[in-house]
Amino acid sequence: MSTSIHQEVTINAKPADVYQAFMDEARHSAITGGKSSISNEIGGRADMHDGQIMAQNIELTPNQKIVQAWRVTTWEDGLYTLLRIGLAPDGDGTRITLDQTGCPEDMTEHLAGGWEARYWQPMKAYFEQR
Repeated sequence: MSTSIHQEVTINAKPADVYQAFMDEARHSAITGGKSSISNEIGGRADMHDGQIMAQNIELTPNQKIVQAWRVTTWEDGLYTLLRIGLAPDGDGTRITLDQTGCPEDMTEHLAGGWEARYWQPMKAYFEQR
C-alpha cells in the first residue's frame, strides 16, 4: 500500500531563487550538503544527496512548478513516487507546496521528516544568509 505526503512551507526568497535551489546543481549541493547532478530538461535525470536520490523530470515550469518521478536508489527497481512542487509568491517570499504520492507506507514518515531536515531547514538558513 502507498501513502502521500503534503507539506507547505514559506521561504524568504523569490520564486526564481527557490526554483534554482531545486534545479541548479551547485545551489542544490550548497543547500543540502550532498553532491547533485541535475538536468533542467523534461525527461532529464537528477541525482541528489550523493546518489541516494534519483528523479526524472516530468514537467518543469520555471519558477512555478517541478514534477518528477522520484525515488530512493535503494528501493526495489521500478518503484517511484510522484513528486509535485509548486512555488507561489507569498509577500516577500515563496510558498512551497509539496505533494508526494505513491510513497511506500513504511517510508512515509521518514520521507516527510527528510523534507524538513534536508530541504526546508537548510533552505531557510541558506536564504537567511543572503
